[in-house]
Amino acid sequence: MKPPYEITSEILKFITSISEKIGEVNVRFLIKTNPTLRKQNQIKTIHSSLSIEGNTLTEEQITAILENKRVIGPEKDILEVLNALEVYKNINNLKPHIEKDFLKAHKLLLQKLIENPGQYRKQGVGIVKGSKIEHVAPPFENVPYLMKDLFEYLKDKSELTLIKSCVFHYEMEFIHPFLDGNGRMGRLWQTLILMQDYAIFEFLPFETLISKNQEQYYYALSQSDKEGKSTKFIEYMLKIIDSSLSELLENSGKKLSDEDRIHIFLEQNENEFTRKDYLNYFKDISSATASRDLKNAVENNLIAKNGDKKTTTYRKQ
Repeated sequence: MKPPYEITSEILKFITSISEKIGEVNVRFLIKTNPTLRKQNQIKTIHSSLSIEGNTLTEEQITAILENKRVIGPEKDILEVLNALEVYKNINNLKPHIEKDFLKAHKLLLQKLIENPGQYRKQGVGIVKGSKIEHVAPPFENVPYLMKDLFEYLKDKSELTLIKSCVFHYEMEFIHPFLDGNGRMGRLWQTLILMQDYAIFEFLPFETLISKNQEQYYYALSQSDKEGKSTKFIEYMLKIIDSSLSELLENSGKKLSDEDRIHIFLEQNENEFTRKDYLNYFKDISSATASRDLKNAVENNLIAKNGDKKTTTYRKQ
């Protein structure tokens, strides 16, 4: 059964705006051409998604963990980050419409944190805010077939991916299939669904904007619960995605450093190359800047230099 929602003028407005911005991002090759931006955004995504769930580690600490440096902090928080990094390392092997992959991702995300990660709950749950019960999830006996229906819905090709991703996120939160990790899984799986059609979403940290105003996130979930349809949550999430794309386009205007340029060039060029090849790739830099970039890259063991003067060639280390 198709989950209930309505198409509002607000939803149409955001779909148009998001589609235009994705087009602009693709024209600029923003993601393909900036590995530093990719890494920063992945760290932001992990930091924001976990901080929504109460993780206390900073972006700097997560960066240090990613670089295999020692970090002092609560053991549980460090383990959550290590698990999230493991999931993102395997993200391209996960298929959003396959339920087994969904359970596999939960197992990776919650391993060593809860009993039986990767399995649906075997007891009733409710969400309490203060002294008030905010949401009573469906009985645990219903979870397997409710989730099966939801994964069937994901296969519906007539649905727009942007809307489908929001509907899945909301419906999964409503079903609350796990004892812990539902929020993280909802946000991760929405990203994965979006990645099917738009590669940029692997690196777009829309969780950052959710974490800045969590009250709106929970309010949108609560409003959809009251109305019995995901319309309000779709509007909220599309607004978040639109704002995240705006931020990405704004930040992309910043100048690249010499290190960024070298990394970008080496990602696109595995073969032997000359300074002229480098200049042809970055047409807006001078010969002196190109020479300095290559000299620094040699000193930092990023590339190896062969020959001298006019016969000089370079190769990735």
